[in-house]
Amino acid sequence: MLQGVNVVLGVSGSIAAVKTVELAHELRREGANVRAVMTDSATGIVHPWAVEFATEHDVVTELTGRVEHVDLCGVDGWGDVLLLAPATANTVGKVAAAIDDTPVTTCATTALGAGVPVVVAPAMHEPMYDHPGVMDAIERVESWGVDFVDPRIEEGKAKIASEEAIVTGVARAAGNRPLAGRHVVVTSGGTTESVDPVRTLSNRASGRTGRAVARACYVAGADVTLVHDGPDVPYATVERVESAAEMTAAVTDAAEHADALVSAAAISDYTVERVDEKIASGQDRLTLELEPTPKLIDTVREAHPDLAIVGFKVESEGGDDRLRSRARELLDRAGLAFVVANDVSVMGDAETRALLVWADDDSEYVGDKGGLGDRVARELAVELGEHPPAAE
Repeated sequence: MLQGVNVVLGVSGSIAAVKTVELAHELRREGANVRAVMTDSATGIVHPWAVEFATEHDVVTELTGRVEHVDLCGVDGWGDVLLLAPATANTVGKVAAAIDDTPVTTCATTALGAGVPVVVAPAMHEPMYDHPGVMDAIERVESWGVDFVDPRIEEGKAKIASEEAIVTGVARAAGNRPLAGRHVVVTSGGTTESVDPVRTLSNRASGRTGRAVARACYVAGADVTLVHDGPDVPYATVERVESAAEMTAAVTDAAEHADALVSAAAISDYTVERVDEKIASGQDRLTLELEPTPKLIDTVREAHPDLAIVGFKVESEGGDDRLRSRARELLDRAGLAFVVANDVSVMGDAETRALLVWADDDSEYVGDKGGLGDRVARELAVELGEHPPAAE
């Protein structure tokens, strides 16, 4: 996600600075090169040697005749993006006022003047975060194109965002955003059909692929709506659903103002009429009458004839020839942009193998599901064109 990206990590004096070492490791796991700059207050919370160990670079704790801020964040400087994490109320206010009295704030002023993307991950007590002056400073800095990764409001504190959220924000800021201005709806995971107040019918889908696609589309610049029966995520607006009918209704509504749908969910093919009371256990035999559910893609296609739709197809036998054949049947029936087809054996796994199938061509992907998400987002950008149509 951050392969080859040079990240300048600015650390200020919040207790959240103790998380900086692991954050630097996570940035590097995603392929980034990291060099750190610290305020004097930050060095009292986490030792520069620890940050040096995490980044494998000397840490800037003061500015010298080597003009480190220009070397890192100036025009043609080393950094591709400046990440302020954690950013205290003091640091955010100084950035908004162009006050350069620490290595971190001087790097921020330099980056903003040089056009280097800046990402800010605030961390402070909640009353400080809610202070009108701090909110004004955040709004002012955001108006300059700086991306903020919102904190988690817990226990009276505006805690620094998760590593996943920060890394995702950095990747979005550092990329070329081929889906900028687009709204993409993504379905993920399985759906669940209620049999009675206790029992359900579902499937083995983990939702990893759908979440990876949603995250990759966000990194590529899109506004993303994720429709699933899962947790909130930092990279999408979540519409939580349970049944196939609920997912179909939610997607149909969300697609009203969308540019594309990526239908990655394993949606129940059959449902059952739910009974209000728990079915008694201990019966020798129980018969459930299953009814087919409407196909989500067909329903959405009927409601939105011009929507770009990416379908997913899973098979359990027949090899690649069957995958290609069934994918093209779906492609033709619903007028899809392309179809991602894979074998049932990868359901629930972190690694996957898939075929991306078009009308006259196909391409193999082998790797982790995060990489498949990136590939789907890139191909979707090609299908849509890199820039949305101008508003009338």
